Amino acid sequence: MTERCGWVGGEDIYLRYHDEEWGVPEWDSRALWEKLILDGFQAGLSWITILKKRDNFRSAFAGFDPNVIATWGESDVLRLLQDPGIVRHRGKIEATISNARAWQEIEAAQGFDRFLWDYMGGKPLQNKWTTMAEVPAETELSKQISKDLKKAGFKFCGPTIVYAFMQAVGMVNDHLIGCHCHSKVSKLGKR
Repeated sequence: MTERCGWVGGEDIYLRYHDEEWGVPEWDSRALWEKLILDGFQAGLSWITILKKRDNFRSAFAGFDPNVIATWGESDVLRLLQDPGIVRHRGKIEATISNARAWQEIEAAQGFDRFLWDYMGGKPLQNKWTTMAEVPAETELSKQISKDLKKAGFKFCGPTIVYAFMQAVGMVNDHLIGCHCHSKVSKLGKR
């Protein structure tokens, strides 16, 4: 039997996400923004809920193209509030639009990817947790990134959301040492 991190449920979509995506370093600005937005939508919900709706989110939000979403207004908010395929939360939808505008500012100034990866010195932090109890929900670094994102105009990016995001996009390798993905993800962090 394959060893995995303790948070993984038994559904195929969850297993594939854990084995193929979670913790894999992401360097693309747009893809990083998409994941941060989805983590914001997760607030108060389980990740499996978002994962099952991810294709619907991508369709509803124009492939998570922040340059398109930044042009949206109230009519788009109303359209999205009627879409049963996504999480219909006005505040999170409006935040996605304003976060697209904030992304554009950072992207133009330095690149959103660089903005984020500069906190890490350009490479993932390789943690060596042995149990789920050791894995933090937030860190001093996630607090700082959250603060800086908010200062740049982002919403729904508190320190816990930011840490979950950092785990998902491989800024930190939080696969447990006993998980079959830990060493694989560790090697991917050396680019």
